[in-house]
Amino acid sequence: MTGGNEVTDPAVQALISAINDGDRAAFFDALAPGATMSDDGTDRDLASWADRELFSAHGHLDVAEASDGGRSLIASVRNDTYGEMRTWWAFTVSGGKVSRFETGQA
Repeated sequence: MTGGNEVTDPAVQALISAINDGDRAAFFDALAPGATMSDDGTDRDLASWADRELFSAHGHLDVAEASDGGRSLIASVRNDTYGEMRTWWAFTVSGGKVSRFETGQA
């Protein structure tokens, strides 16, 4: 598949790179002020969720499918807590930053 299955949105690219690099500062820099998120349909505190699920657990995200420039993803996520799982992600981008993301098991 060409073109449509790539993450081309710069804000989403920055967020994924920060996750995979374990770079907490870059992760929060890629987010808009007041950004929000939900996990499996429940809104969570973004900072504590990111620390628990991504940074302290060495999270890594491998994109399997992308649409809308990467604002909608199916990805394999690995971390030290849960191992590997197939997940879906939806990103809202405002002003070049991610203002909200939603994720859950796919």
